[in-house]
Amino acid sequence: MPISGKEMLRRYLSEGTMFYHFKLHKEKDGFWAECIELKGCSAQGDSITELRLNMANALNLYLSEPEDSKFLFPMPATNQRMMKNIEKIKVDASVAFAVLIRQTRLRHHYTIKQMAEVLEYNNLNSYVKLEKPKTSNPELRTIANITKHFKDFPVGLVFE
Repeated sequence: MPISGKEMLRRYLSEGTMFYHFKLHKEKDGFWAECIELKGCSAQGDSITELRLNMANALNLYLSEPEDSKFLFPMPATNQRMMKNIEKIKVDASVAFAVLIRQTRLRHHYTIKQMAEVLEYNNLNSYVKLEKPKTSNPELRTIANITKHFKDFPVGLVFE
């Protein structure tokens, strides 16, 4: 069940940016890690440095490819106990924005067309670009419009 916008804000305003957690494992020939919150998101590396880079790449790629426009990724755990074998991996800002705008749309039960209209987009494809990390590059007026219409949009998770 998706969390409410108020709950999302409460959970993340203290942290400031969007992070997911990976559990690290050491093997004979290297390392591997699995994201605690995202089933199937994993990475491996010959060294811990390579593993950290691969975890960030795997996380951003995983979040960039939703199953469909109605799919909600689980939000990161905010109560994750940090232990020696747990690493926090930051989500790239464009990926975080795309995930959060999609989640905001779905929480409010809007279609893509309705969201485009609320945000005053004349062209539906221009809005669709916001939900895709490779093309998500909102103008300041778009961010202002989003926060005007959606008080629960956690803009602080996108920017450091």
